[in-house]
Amino acid sequence: MIAQYLGMFRVTLMCRSLKVSRSGFYRYLSRKPSRKAQKYAVLVRRVKETYEAFKARYGAPRITYELNACGIRCSLNTVAKIMQEQAIKARNGKAFRYSHGAYANAGVEDNVLAQRFSTGQANRKWVSDITYIRVRGQWLYLAAVMDLFSRTIVGWALDTSMTVKLISDALTMAFGRRQIEPGLMIHSDRGVQYRAVAYQDLIRSSGAIISMSRRSNCWDNAAMESFFSRLKVELIYAEKFHSIQQVKSCMFEYIEIFYNRKRRHSALGYLSPMEYERRFA
Repeated sequence: MIAQYLGMFRVTLMCRSLKVSRSGFYRYLSRKPSRKAQKYAVLVRRVKETYEAFKARYGAPRITYELNACGIRCSLNTVAKIMQEQAIKARNGKAFRYSHGAYANAGVEDNVLAQRFSTGQANRKWVSDITYIRVRGQWLYLAAVMDLFSRTIVGWALDTSMTVKLISDALTMAFGRRQIEPGLMIHSDRGVQYRAVAYQDLIRSSGAIISMSRRSNCWDNAAMESFFSRLKVELIYAEKFHSIQQVKSCMFEYIEIFYNRKRRHSALGYLSPMEYERRFA
């Protein structure tokens, strides 16, 4: 406090009022920070660097895991305290809102997945969905396919129209990347694209099984809803896109470089999808 008001009041008067010695105050000014204070300052710097390196996408839990993985020992409470002191926090979104869809029956399949989102083997359960992205007054549509084993995005496609080709391109990418066997379950909602004959023939030709969410039940595809929610918070809402090409470039960086290879997933013990698959293998 004395150092804060130095120059505004006499040091002698402030020391007398606060019952400290002048010599003690001057020793305080020349004293080097304690070892504990120095370690804390280093940790503050590393927390801020990690926060900035991950583009404000990480909160205290993931920053803690990231620092510990780099050999920097720290606790969740300490990291949360530092983030509060530095007035930094991870990007977050609003609660998921959904509306009732059309009650279509043509091409509808049973809900085989039945919200069983865990599996002990890769390429046994995939989920797929489409989301909307608005760029300079124009809508873009992203279709993605996720392997529930590791939450890896195994296929995706981005286009200006929401067609059967869009979801077929995403699925074709997934087929090209993975060695699939008959019995693979591919789950989606009841969207008109997913009920298309051409798309369902593509699935059946590979020996896979079709599963669809129940009518007006978003929770049946919660894993994909969660991925799209984080993508919009951590990428779409955080950037100002100027062209469709920029969106495609940023989407590639987010999915292929950040999400699949780096982002720590709470459902995987805070490992990235690729690291989880590597350790399992």
